[in-house]
Amino acid sequence: MLRVNVSFPSGSGETLSLPEHSKVRDLKLLAQKTFKKGFLKLVTVGGNVLTNLTDSLQTAGVQDGDYLMAVVQPAKIAASDSVFALWCGGGNQVVTWGDPRWGADCSAVKRQLKNVEQIQVTGGAFAAILTDGSVVTWGNPGRGGNCSAVQDQLRNVQQIQATHEAFAAILADGSVVVWGHPHCGGDCSAVKDQLGKVQQIQATESAFAAILADGSVVCWGRGADCSALQDQLRNVREIQATFSAFAAILADGSVVAWGIPSSGGDCSAVQDQLRNVERIQATASAFAAILVDGSVVAWGNPRCGGDCSAVQDQLKNVQQIQATGSGAFAAILADGSAVTWGSPNFGGDCSALQDNLRNVQQIQATCKAFAAILADGLVVAWGDPDFGGDCSAVQDQLRNVQEIQATSRAFAAILADGSVVAWGDPGFGGDCSAVQDQLRNVEQVHATKYGAFAAILADGSVVAWGHPENGGDYSTVQNQLLHL
Repeated sequence: MLRVNVSFPSGSGETLSLPEHSKVRDLKLLAQKTFKKGFLKLVTVGGNVLTNLTDSLQTAGVQDGDYLMAVVQPAKIAASDSVFALWCGGGNQVVTWGDPRWGADCSAVKRQLKNVEQIQVTGGAFAAILTDGSVVTWGNPGRGGNCSAVQDQLRNVQQIQATHEAFAAILADGSVVVWGHPHCGGDCSAVKDQLGKVQQIQATESAFAAILADGSVVCWGRGADCSALQDQLRNVREIQATFSAFAAILADGSVVAWGIPSSGGDCSAVQDQLRNVERIQATASAFAAILVDGSVVAWGNPRCGGDCSAVQDQLKNVQQIQATGSGAFAAILADGSAVTWGSPNFGGDCSALQDNLRNVQQIQATCKAFAAILADGLVVAWGDPDFGGDCSAVQDQLRNVQEIQATSRAFAAILADGSVVAWGDPGFGGDCSAVQDQLRNVEQVHATKYGAFAAILADGSVVAWGHPENGGDYSTVQNQLLHL
């Protein structure tokens, strides 16, 4: 038998015994099982990381009595509409599952996915930024899954933004490289010469808007023409977006909007009120701005939150705003109460629960419902019952809630004891009873839009549930997850 001393930076550890002809993979799995921690990186005294799991311990230079350091790597998940991608920061493997048509199969680029730092998604493709600043993509080619035409340009990439069908990468020199559907932001040739010293990029469903170092803005994609407003777009601080409109906050706190007028692209009716704006939130087709004094100004489609006149007097000392995807806003006030507006069917009416909405700490949303966590750890939900607006069936279980995540039609709450409670549409993750016994010591929960949740446990194991084709079934990759 081979004895290897494995310890953590804290000094705790154990001596592990395993057969002499074991592989690095065997040692890693034994360490993860022994310490009940997943995603471990094993490092020799000389500083060499044991990255090749298929190497024998002898080939890796591990001998009897050696000392190794175990480092817990942070697990990360990126989720598209219907696919999960899990990796460890700087790790050499990405595990994907869900709908194979939209990026669940990364086998063609598996060998290139080394030292992955970040992953960004469109509706059906993934783009990974590696440690060396290069990019690897996979998924539906029409939605950005193939960057071969610009591969040579993708060097020293700092960050990537995405529309529903295209990617835009900012390089270290401030230039931009795009790919994907040409009409949805994948072609910036018309403005390429203007894209220098880009600081950040925002996106609608089909267009990009880039803020340059001088505070000006360059746009491209469907519905992205801001040329008529170019003189006004100076000293831009940040940009927010609905599905088809942009709103820019300038350094002086004023706002400039453009895009489809009915989706928030025209703020002329409230322009005089948009002064000293601190931040902006958006539904699919409306904006809500929080001013420095805590009041709110809304515009866009009135049925989707663009008209807050009915509750204007209540919108005082607003601290934050959350939005359902389809069309309602919920504001948390300084006193912990909540005010809602927009379509009643989408969560815009919480009047029946107003007495319960006290000491609200945070609010999460599906497409048509809200769920609020109160200071005492209880939960209040409202909106369309089929989208998670009714949590009465699990109300008794919702105690000491720490965090809530959402698919488009269901919620999942992490409790203080590490267990999980789900509700909403069962087909979209609202029923976790089949895996309830496995949901212990949960540290993270992530969601695909179209119906699945994935939980990462303290021991590094993963549990998924919800729509099988959209990420709820991870049985085919379960073995791969153990070897991350």
